[in-house]
Amino acid sequence: MRGIEGFEMVTNEVVAWRRYLHENPELGYALYNTANFVVEKLASFGINHIEAGIAETGIVALIHGELGDGPTIGLRADMDALPILEASGKPWASKISGKMHACGHDGHTAMLLGAAKYLAAHRNFKGAVALIFQPAEEDGRGGEKMVQEGIMERFEISKVFGLHNYPGLDIGKFSICSGPIQAGLDEFDIVIRGKGGHAATPHKNVDPIVIGGQVIVGLQALVSRNTDPQEALVISVTKMNAGNAYNIIPDQAEISGTVRTLSPSLRDFAEKAISEAARGIAGGFGAHVDFRYRRLEPVTINHEAETKLAVQAARGLVGTEAVNDRIKPGMGSEDFAYMLEARPGSYIFLGNGPTASVHNPEYDFNDEALPYGVGYWVNLVETELAA
Repeated sequence: MRGIEGFEMVTNEVVAWRRYLHENPELGYALYNTANFVVEKLASFGINHIEAGIAETGIVALIHGELGDGPTIGLRADMDALPILEASGKPWASKISGKMHACGHDGHTAMLLGAAKYLAAHRNFKGAVALIFQPAEEDGRGGEKMVQEGIMERFEISKVFGLHNYPGLDIGKFSICSGPIQAGLDEFDIVIRGKGGHAATPHKNVDPIVIGGQVIVGLQALVSRNTDPQEALVISVTKMNAGNAYNIIPDQAEISGTVRTLSPSLRDFAEKAISEAARGIAGGFGAHVDFRYRRLEPVTINHEAETKLAVQAARGLVGTEAVNDRIKPGMGSEDFAYMLEARPGSYIFLGNGPTASVHNPEYDFNDEALPYGVGYWVNLVETELAA
């Protein structure tokens, strides 16, 4: 297992790749330039088995070790950017107005490319490594689509691992935990259908705006009074749309929001309870409700054995004290969860230093983190696939 000094020499080349990707962001599944860049780099490393066009612009490449037969493990990097106008002021800022790498996927892609170059040159492992470059993490569930298109079976992947940068965590430090590490994400819409009329005669109407206010208050009680306070459930109302005039009570109001939880069973509870609460409150005022609930990303759940392996690889790189293996789970969501449902694995955070938070116009991936990501991937492969 190698310490960080073994990977510092890769920094300049990986930095150049990262900054190129940052200057040329693409969204969702439309990652044509990004995918071409990745394929060209992989081919230049002498990797012969490269399959592109998976989930539209996703890529999987195989590197076979030289120490004999063994399993195949998957390493995943996301590639897509966000529809945000960049305000970082960096010389390598986005050249495309309204698009930027505000979540560090440029860094994730560059680090996996750096690891790919090292692993292809040394091949000091048995079995094989499947390099998974995924589109549409932000809003298209690209991880789910790659799983649905059969990458785990086609490439005989037995375990899968993910990595994400973490602003606020020091450079050279890692954080992880076994079990749930990121929340599941669902969305809901509640359409309250009342009876509109003149604002001067509210007693003749069924006001969906007033009812909507009561529904919003009622939903908060589902968290504070209907779920175990030691279990995480967040119900956030993020949109309310109704009316278009000062003197008219509208016929309907629409409330929308998200549900986040670390417990799969609480997703079932939330869907049922939100519907019943909205219909009950609205019915008491003489209104009707149309309810829609969409399950998006599942809970990201790290498997115990693979988490221990990830901790071992990270500590081999930076030392025991620099790896926190008991981080508190976060309430953000991550579509790598679909891959962890398909195969055992783990998801780890890498320190990005004191930068702006992700999804912020001033964010930029910290290039000082690059050798740590490359080193982590290499250590993980050479630990798991040792002869």
